[in-house]
Amino acid sequence: MSLQLLVAIAVVVLALFFDFVNGFHDSANIVATMIASRAMSARGALVIAAVANFVGPFLLGVAVATAIGKEIVSPQAITIDVVLAALLGAIIWNLVTWWFGIPSSSSHALIGGLLGAVLIAEGPDVIHLDGLTKVALVLLASPIIGFVAGYVMLKVILFLARGASPGINRWFKHGQIVTATALALSHGANDAQKTMGVITMSLVTLGLLPDFQVPFWVVFACAAVIGLGTAVGGHRIIRTLGVGIFRIRPVHGFAAQATSAAVIIGAALVGGPVSTTHVVSSAVMGVGASERLSKVRWGVAWNILISWFVTIPITAALAAALYLVIGPIFHLLGT
Repeated sequence: MSLQLLVAIAVVVLALFFDFVNGFHDSANIVATMIASRAMSARGALVIAAVANFVGPFLLGVAVATAIGKEIVSPQAITIDVVLAALLGAIIWNLVTWWFGIPSSSSHALIGGLLGAVLIAEGPDVIHLDGLTKVALVLLASPIIGFVAGYVMLKVILFLARGASPGINRWFKHGQIVTATALALSHGANDAQKTMGVITMSLVTLGLLPDFQVPFWVVFACAAVIGLGTAVGGHRIIRTLGVGIFRIRPVHGFAAQATSAAVIIGAALVGGPVSTTHVVSSAVMGVGASERLSKVRWGVAWNILISWFVTIPITAALAAALYLVIGPIFHLLGT
C-alpha cells in the first residue's frame, strides 16, 4: 500500500471521527427541548434524531460542502498537514466544550481550524475574502435571525392558541416529533456536509479525485457517522440547553424547534454553513424572552455567547500550533 493511500485513509478516518464528535456534540441541539418538555424520552428522541440526521444529506444537496471545500481558502493551499491540523484543533475544542457542557459551534471550530493552519502554512494571501465574508455573515446573522424568529414565533403561537384548553399541550408535545425531525434533517444536511467538504478537498489534494465533486460514498459515510454520533448523544449539553436557559414547556420546545429548522434548512439550500448550535441556542433564548425577559437565565446565555466569539480564535490557535508539529513531519515524509 502506497504512502499516499495510507495518508488518505488516515485523513478520512480522522474526518469521520470529527463527524462523529459533531453528531455527539450537537445532538443536544435537536433533542434537548423535547426531552426537557417531556414530549419524548431521551432514547426515543435520540433515535429519531439519528435517523433524520442520516437522511438529511441525501435530501438537501452538497452546497455547504462546496462552500467549505472551495470558497474559504484556495484549494491549492490545502495540504494534508493543513487538513489534519484543522481537524485535530476542531476535535479538541469540541471535546473540551462537551466536557464542560457548553453548546459551542462545530462549524466555527472547523472553519477556525482551517484558517489557523492555512495562515501558518501559506500566509493570508490564499484566503478568499469574498468567500470568508459570506461565511462570516451567515454565521453571525443566523443566531440573530434565530433569536428574533423564536421571539416572534412564540408570540404568534400564543396569539393563535389564546383561549385554548390545557389539552393543547398534548398537541405541542406530539408536534415536537415533527419539528424535531425537521430540525434533525436540517442538522444532517448542514453539518455532515462540512466533513464531506474536508474529505473531498483532501482527496483532490492527494490526486485521488480529478476535481471537487463529492463522491456518493463520502456522502453516505458522513451521513451514517453523524447519525451514529447523534444516537450516542452528548447529555451534558442536553442539560444546558434543556434546563439551563429557562424551564421549557411543550409550546416552547415546539416554537424553538420549528424556528431553528426553518433557519438551518434555508441556509443549507443556499450553501451557508451555519452553526446549528448557535441557531438553536438563540431560538431558545428568543422563545424564553418572548414570554418574559426575566424568564431567561441570562448568566447562562452570556456564557454561551462568549463561547461563540472565542471558538474561531481558539481553534485557529490550536490548529496553528498543531501544524507547527505536523507540518515538519509531513515534509520529512515527502507528502
